[in-house]
Amino acid sequence: MDKPAGLRILAPIMAATKSTSTGTPAKLGFAMPAEWERHAATWLGWPHNETDWPGKLDTIRWVYGEMVRKITPGETVRLLVQNRAEEKLARRYLARAGCDLGNVQFVPHPTNRGWTRDSGPIHVRRKTPKFETAIVHYHFNAWAKYDDWQQDRKVPETAAKLLGKPLFHAQCRGRDFVLEGGGIDVNGRGTLLTTEECYLDPKVQVRNPGLTRADYDATFREYLGVTNVFWLVAGPVGDDTHGHVDDICRFVNPRTVVLIKESNRRDINYRPLAENWERIQDLRLEDGSRPEVVALPMPAPIFFDGCRLPASYANFYIANAAVIVPTFNDPNDRVALGILGELFPDRPVVGIHAVDLVLGFGSLHCLTQQEPAGR
Repeated sequence: MDKPAGLRILAPIMAATKSTSTGTPAKLGFAMPAEWERHAATWLGWPHNETDWPGKLDTIRWVYGEMVRKITPGETVRLLVQNRAEEKLARRYLARAGCDLGNVQFVPHPTNRGWTRDSGPIHVRRKTPKFETAIVHYHFNAWAKYDDWQQDRKVPETAAKLLGKPLFHAQCRGRDFVLEGGGIDVNGRGTLLTTEECYLDPKVQVRNPGLTRADYDATFREYLGVTNVFWLVAGPVGDDTHGHVDDICRFVNPRTVVLIKESNRRDINYRPLAENWERIQDLRLEDGSRPEVVALPMPAPIFFDGCRLPASYANFYIANAAVIVPTFNDPNDRVALGILGELFPDRPVVGIHAVDLVLGFGSLHCLTQQEPAGR
């Protein structure tokens, strides 16, 4: 059972939790639900790494306050904090931002960074023989780019112990399989989206050396319970994850995706994003039908210290009480919010200022990880 919403965990939970079931999740009837399905909670990691947001860490704390304020009306926020001192700091900021602290659970667990979409617990769920959820451990390695990932990798173990959930260690060809939550998107019915740039590039940020497309497809099926996998090409310039799909293409319901589109032919993103539009024509859902594809615009380029940042409206997060969308002080903010507002008639679509946030090469979806409701 889920812990009470306001419960404060008094000590770090660092003990490893081994898989409690034999076989893979798919063989046991588990599959990853869609993000818009009911959540028990959202996982976040309080920001503390100065290198992610140089000179702007205090500003980012206020962005977190706005995120938590929009999420907590509909679900618990489980907030990873370094220690008791950081919990006190987080409480102070969240209280001043008007957040419902009674719906925030502070979980002491040392982290390297706060990108919980990629290092946090990825949940799967089954309905028979009993309705339950479990966690898949994907052995985060900081996007095969940075050296400091050892604390982040343990977050799924902490989550499994805290929640009393089975933990499956993803494997392929007898070794740990590396995957980030931002590198996939599912419709909860059997279809998964990902990109060749992220997982099939043989030279840049290679997560699983030697694995083929067929190996990835098989491992997605075994550990996420999907039936078909669709590969897009590449993402926008500036994404240091090297092509995460959550900056490119997202399911908004079982039969509809939004796909970012650059209309300026002189923009460096025009060609790779156009290739995705060519590729998407071949996408078939699990029942063989074509999905509806809706264009989502791109904001004007954002630079910091001469570096192009991966600003994208596709990096929205679907919470129980709202869909929170990154905005960039751009005329297309209104267009993107309008498109998503029509696609999510069951909950409000709200913008959260992300010009400072994207300095960390990610945005709202990158920071969040949903925990599906048990029922």
